Amino acid sequence: MGISFWQILLILVVVVLLFGAGKIPRLMGDVAKGIRSFKSGLKDEETGEDGEQQPASPPRQLEGRSETAAGTGQTSAARNDERAHS
Repeated sequence: MGISFWQILLILVVVVLLFGAGKIPRLMGDVAKGIRSFKSGLKDEETGEDGEQQPASPPRQLEGRSETAAGTGQTSAARNDERAHS
């Protein structure tokens, strides 16, 4: 069950009625400017502020509790240590 041609046509008619025929090209132009700005921002991030290519930094590994016992605030490793010492 997919979207048929008539459903897409109905959606387009509703969009034209809501926004008007004049606003749609301007809206698409604004979307295109946003996409270009996003791409240039990504490119600037890769090259850095001084224009030199920076090596990609390795992904950071977050430290913290991976799993906690309900209401105790202990990690599963801490619970296993307590069991081993008991």
